[in-house]
Amino acid sequence: MRSETVPGSAGRGLAGRLEAARARAFVGREHELVAFRAALSGGSPVAVLWVHGPGGIGKSTLTRLWVQAAREAGRSVVEVDGRFVTRDPQEFEQTAAAVLDDGSAVLVVDSFEQCQWLEGWLRERFLPRLADGALVVLSGRGRPEVEWSVDPGWSQLLAVTELAPLTAEQAGALLAARGVGASEVPAVAGFAGGNPLALSLAAAVMHGPADEDRDWTPTGEVLATLMTRLIGDVPSATHRRALEVAAQAYATTEELLLAALPEEDAGALFGWLRGLPFMESAPQGLFPHDAARETLVADLRWRSPQAYDGIRERLVQVHLRQAREAPDDQMLDAMGRAFYLYRDVPLVGAMYSWSRQGGVHEEDLAPEHLPRVLELCRAAEGEESAALAAYWYAKQPHVFHIFRDVRSSEIVAFSAHLVLSVPADPEDLATDPVVAAAWEYSNATSPARPGEHISITRFAVHPAAYEQPSAVLELNHWRALVEAYRATGRAHDFDIYQDMAAWTERLGTAMADSGRRVRVGDATYGLFVNDWRQESFEEWFHAVVSGAVPASVGDQGAVTARPAPPPDLATGAGPDREEFDEYVRLALQTWRHPEGFASNRLLHRPFLTAAGGDPAVALRALVQEAVDAMGTDLAGVKAHAALVATYFSGAPTHEAAARRLGLPFGTYRRHLRAAVARVSDVLWEAELASR
Repeated sequence: MRSETVPGSAGRGLAGRLEAARARAFVGREHELVAFRAALSGGSPVAVLWVHGPGGIGKSTLTRLWVQAAREAGRSVVEVDGRFVTRDPQEFEQTAAAVLDDGSAVLVVDSFEQCQWLEGWLRERFLPRLADGALVVLSGRGRPEVEWSVDPGWSQLLAVTELAPLTAEQAGALLAARGVGASEVPAVAGFAGGNPLALSLAAAVMHGPADEDRDWTPTGEVLATLMTRLIGDVPSATHRRALEVAAQAYATTEELLLAALPEEDAGALFGWLRGLPFMESAPQGLFPHDAARETLVADLRWRSPQAYDGIRERLVQVHLRQAREAPDDQMLDAMGRAFYLYRDVPLVGAMYSWSRQGGVHEEDLAPEHLPRVLELCRAAEGEESAALAAYWYAKQPHVFHIFRDVRSSEIVAFSAHLVLSVPADPEDLATDPVVAAAWEYSNATSPARPGEHISITRFAVHPAAYEQPSAVLELNHWRALVEAYRATGRAHDFDIYQDMAAWTERLGTAMADSGRRVRVGDATYGLFVNDWRQESFEEWFHAVVSGAVPASVGDQGAVTARPAPPPDLATGAGPDREEFDEYVRLALQTWRHPEGFASNRLLHRPFLTAAGGDPAVALRALVQEAVDAMGTDLAGVKAHAALVATYFSGAPTHEAAARRLGLPFGTYRRHLRAAVARVSDVLWEAELASR
């Protein structure tokens, strides 16, 4: 977080000349500039201006001009970078306190999407205390919540602007201001579209007489030229490696540079990085602008993929060491930053969203919190589960954590990571069927030995987003991983979920389905498992981010299936059919991953083994036949398209598959469910015929 209350300096020295040059090169956004000046002069009742749009659309450039205009008007300015706002609203208030006391102050919060979890607190608690005449600018990617528009007071005091791409005329004007000739504008504009940042970066490459013949296909050569124009001559190979660190790390500090490049002068390298035009600074370190970061990454991967992978591996080692050795209040962030380096991996990108983690704050569960925790458990999982939470809190209070919403300080979620030593406690086995199932699996596969233990993420309860990716689940996952990393003598590790189909897809190769299904109250839970004796945590991490099957997942040993009541053969209903449908979904989800497909339990069913031969080949043939038949049936064409886009054509997520098909997400999910059900029906008929 950064604050600055320097009076206006336009026209003074080099700073004034820089501001004037930037103003001359700025195009478009006339309406936004007029609206801000009106608010600044008191010509409008607006007290809060909210500007939003995608990365690179010009939000930061516009807010910089607003800051300049405010200073020229004699206003004091406080600037805050939302990317590095801490989880404590009180610290934000201390930094931004000027607008509460000084009617001439202007508060500008850039990158607000990185701290948008503060929105409710700002609306309800902070902004109503603004001094008369003070202005607040919130600039980020996200739209405001609907609560602003339904409040008759805020409807007059809040002005919301969505920045659109520049028009063709505006893009041409921007390029002309950057020195791009008229004959070259169409090619550059076609490459960059109406995104101001992309246009500016493209213009930086186009500028200069040595570039008469240009190819504006975004090839590696163009990326290299773009980087040369932005940075100039890199002083040395060491500076190049420092740039690789900054391109990949979430934030770069001298300490991180020293750890990644231990034999180099980290202080000098950090100073050089700070001076690069596309770098921004904050108390937690340096970071490139989002679009600049992706350009850097693309260039580095093209120019030197081995060096890129090498520096990423060094950074991973640094962050994993921090996760293992750092104090408890820093270990979760360290684990998150290790995964951030692999945010382009679909499994990682779909699971985590680093900008949301500040929405909640984790604390140890104190006795006075227990009634609220049990209330949350009843709401999400029922009375039986709440009774089990009370049982485990009495036995292991230190493994429970609560999550507070930083806006309201309300307890919104809790978690518990049980640690159970050998031998199993008979009382635990008799009390908690989930724990009993975990011990049964462990004993049936590779039993934990004396001196070892198993662990279970027994509760991860967040009623507002139950079992959905969220800030709570993100921090909870990182805690489970850090504790597994730091543990000594851990055998099996279990996670439990009700929505097994969704979590089989989300977890991918990270955990194995144990096959255990347990009833607690009205809910059925499935258990995922790792065996940490099979490999080190580092080996598991690298297998997951590379898309391989970790040994802790793939080498689980013989699994004894849970006995199930016989199905109703006439209707195809019953527990056996439910499990069968789940294995069909898993077969589709692992279609493009041979290791996962080969572990499907359908391969042991008589309808595949009776004829001899390779059951995996037979299963693929049956599934393919069912899918092809669906495509020839007019009523099944849309379902067939959804199935193919999701599992056969390599769409990284369901959302991406829906976009590929041009369908609303709800419509897409309906077609996909129908398609999976039709495939399962075909295979179930084969199953019944073999009995």
